[in-house]
Amino acid sequence: MQSISFVTLGSVDLDRSRHFYTAGFGWRPVFENSEIIFYQMNGSILGTFLKEALEEDMQRRDLQQRGAFSLAHNVMERALVVPLMDRLVAAGGTVLRPADEPPHGGFRGYVADPDEHAWEIAWTPGVEIDAAGNATFNL
Repeated sequence: MQSISFVTLGSVDLDRSRHFYTAGFGWRPVFENSEIIFYQMNGSILGTFLKEALEEDMQRRDLQQRGAFSLAHNVMERALVVPLMDRLVAAGGTVLRPADEPPHGGFRGYVADPDEHAWEIAWTPGVEIDAAGNATFNL
């Protein structure tokens, strides 16, 4: 079985992070305390964890603020990419790459959350998004 249960991102300011995810994406926490906030996704959970507490939990020090990865949020229509990017910027995000057409097709741009985690906001032909937000790769 292929599955990812949780994706956890380190955050230096949970209030700022919460604002980005609630005001930008419109997501609502399902659990939160002074160290972590969880958002229920489709079959998985996204967590934002105070960086120092995450380092303690992992028994690692000096976690990098910038990672060699991106997270993606696909939308159902091309016309939804730029408005979502605009909401994320208004909620404290930073545009990393304005929306454009990549060589492989579709339409995408990148926005960093307040902790510099990169989010690709994309419409991708061949990836179907259902009403619940589930993505299915159909190429």
